[in-house]
Amino acid sequence: MLTLRTSLLRMTAPTLDLMAVVLAYWLAFWLRFDGQVHVAHIHQFWLFFLAIPLLRVAANAAWGLYQHVWRYLGVREAMAVAISTATGTTAFAFLLYLTSNASFPRSIVAIEAVLSLVFMGGSRFMLRYWHEMQPVSRSADETRVLVIGAGDAGEMLVREMLRQPERGLRPIGFLDDRSDKRGMRIHGVPVVGDSRAVAETVERLRVDLVVLAMPSAPAREQRDILKRCAATPAKVQIVPALHEIVTGTVSISHLRDIQIEDLLGRDPVVIDSSLLGYLKGKRILVTGAGGSIGSELCRQLVTLGAKQLIMLDHHEHAVYQIDQELQSQAPLGVTIVPVVADVRDAGRLQQLFAAHRPQVVFHAAAHKHVPLMEASPAEAAQNNVLGTLALATAALDHGVESFLLVSTDKAVRPTSIMGKTKRLAELTLQDLAGRHPDGTKFLAVRFGNVLGSRGSVVPLFRSQLAKGGPLTVTHAEMTRYFMTIPEAVTLVLQTGALGRSGEVLMLDMGEPVRILDLARNMIKLSGLREDDVEIVFTGMRPGEKLYEELLVTTEGTRPTEHPQVFAARAPKPPDARWWYDLVARLREAVACHSDEAVRSLLDGAIAQDQSRPPTQDLTRTARQEEAL
Repeated sequence: MLTLRTSLLRMTAPTLDLMAVVLAYWLAFWLRFDGQVHVAHIHQFWLFFLAIPLLRVAANAAWGLYQHVWRYLGVREAMAVAISTATGTTAFAFLLYLTSNASFPRSIVAIEAVLSLVFMGGSRFMLRYWHEMQPVSRSADETRVLVIGAGDAGEMLVREMLRQPERGLRPIGFLDDRSDKRGMRIHGVPVVGDSRAVAETVERLRVDLVVLAMPSAPAREQRDILKRCAATPAKVQIVPALHEIVTGTVSISHLRDIQIEDLLGRDPVVIDSSLLGYLKGKRILVTGAGGSIGSELCRQLVTLGAKQLIMLDHHEHAVYQIDQELQSQAPLGVTIVPVVADVRDAGRLQQLFAAHRPQVVFHAAAHKHVPLMEASPAEAAQNNVLGTLALATAALDHGVESFLLVSTDKAVRPTSIMGKTKRLAELTLQDLAGRHPDGTKFLAVRFGNVLGSRGSVVPLFRSQLAKGGPLTVTHAEMTRYFMTIPEAVTLVLQTGALGRSGEVLMLDMGEPVRILDLARNMIKLSGLREDDVEIVFTGMRPGEKLYEELLVTTEGTRPTEHPQVFAARAPKPPDARWWYDLVARLREAVACHSDEAVRSLLDGAIAQDQSRPPTQDLTRTARQEEAL
């Protein structure tokens, strides 16, 4: 039935055009001679009576006008009619030239062209107008929609809502901060105010759904608007950023609920493909490959042209999971090697490096849970410090080109065992870089919390919300830096091409977020009111700080080639004798499982580290080498 209807429409369109052109041709003569067509010109009229309509229809067919669905008439379709008309007119003029009919009024050509354009274009416009004016049957339970953003994205959304009433979405107004749009209408929907009036507008117009349709707006502006929207009783949805929409055309199907990431107000991560060239064709080792950061590193590395990806983790099931995921996704030519091993086992690491000869190492394996490490200092030191030393030594021994340690903002002026061990891991790389300036390039990169990682507060809040609460917050003023896992890893991969050996790099984490605000926003995003879920303050845990830093005051920074990555002007490498004595004593304390001895050594090491003067030269001096 649908095929028959389509065939009839395709037959009707040329017929209508033939009628329109005949009328245009006759009117052209009538207008040219003010309604008094002489007998001599009637002969000329009949001379081209059949030729002109056939030329027009042929031109229309050549330009594909009979393949358009004219109920969706737009600028492209209107341009096609104009181009087809110009083509037909040119053919008409050429026909006159061939027939050498000097007595035929040339003005007829121009008049007929204008009238044909009006009639053929007008008939198509009337078809769309007739369709748009058809009465729409709306259900009583339709959703009243307020769209924030009267730009291209908002216009496309409203147009689709009006065309598809069966979806039950009824646009009732726009909000836009441009004053020149105030009071205007788009597809009959009025612009009723600016985004600051969202609460009042939701109440006045009985809005059920607020849609933020500003995909190209700065992230901070979107965050501020979303916070105002979240304070209303209406449901809130958002149009994703333009780079997330492959087609470039916004549709109702693109709408999604707001997520906690949307409220961070972070600008999109800049991807500089020139900084990823060092990974192409390389053998790459990722430690902690089954963890949150390590697994995302593996996912992104398989798409960047690596020759071989060696995924190391001591957690058997975690390695199995990421291996099963990537084996089916890896492009041809990429070899994936799952390895169950422990970074604390120096002999196993040497054997692994000799067998697979990795050229780039990303060291993401670490004990990260602050309260647990407070209770297990020896375990933290063995894994985070001695494990890093064993891995970095193996990398140096086997000629690895680049070694990047995933560090943390908790390594800055550390108060926790975890933070102290991660700072010593950074010092481990500085020591090796200073003693072997022509060897492996050692870098560390610091960043804050990642949303959704194991041990992160976000999964904890989600679990607590699923149980009906309460949400536990340690302190009302506690703040943290947050970043999504994919964007953190994207930046980490690019940092490998930046900095000098021994440097500590930092990611632009945006603005710190209050944990209390995060809890309140997650309550709202779950569709509840703040009064529905209790928030309980539990007090700060051992080793925690109210706020984290990415930089020690004495370090300072310098910019890199990437606008979202900075390099710390780090202190000079640790004194050779002091450093080797510390490592030896730390090994002994760990071997004896003496938590108190480890805690004392870490405290002394951090105090010594913070007293060292800064320098940009990380190379050992001759005197330091002699001391060895």
